[in-house]
Amino acid sequence: MKKLKKYRFFFILLFGLIILTFINQSLGWKAIQLTGNSILDMLFLLPPVLLFVGLLDQWIEKETLIRYMGSKSGIYGTLLSLLLGVVAAGPLYVAFPIAALLLKKGASIRYIVFFLGVWTIAKLPVIVYEFSSFGVKFTLIHICFGLFFFYIMGIIYEKFYDQRQLLEYDVTKEI
Repeated sequence: MKKLKKYRFFFILLFGLIILTFINQSLGWKAIQLTGNSILDMLFLLPPVLLFVGLLDQWIEKETLIRYMGSKSGIYGTLLSLLLGVVAAGPLYVAFPIAALLLKKGASIRYIVFFLGVWTIAKLPVIVYEFSSFGVKFTLIHICFGLFFFYIMGIIYEKFYDQRQLLEYDVTKEI
């Protein structure tokens, strides 16, 4: 029963999807199809990412990562976070295993928050799309304000959260 309780949110959503299908069949089938496509996308994206994260875990020494992304790394941490986020590909949920690995290896919370923010607003495909669709002025304003915001948020998070506290946090207790 305890295992079923962990998945109660999933069952509630599944039940809601079934109810929706009974109420409005066409909308329900579209929702089921969209859900299935999203699950398939995730199943094709996550295994290579998790393999990559496992390889990075073995290849990158903890001391090296602390030197370049630790709390005393200075501009190197910012630039490395910026580079990792800009060259990223894929949706944001792909970035979380990488961020968890960086946290485990000793990267500063500031740079992890900044990395996730850069992944969100300044990936190369997003930049190219914004340049072509909205113009240079909008894109530069959007990216500059976004980078500034996420860097400041990283500093604030670093003040409130301890690295060990985040590593010990168990998400399943909240569900």
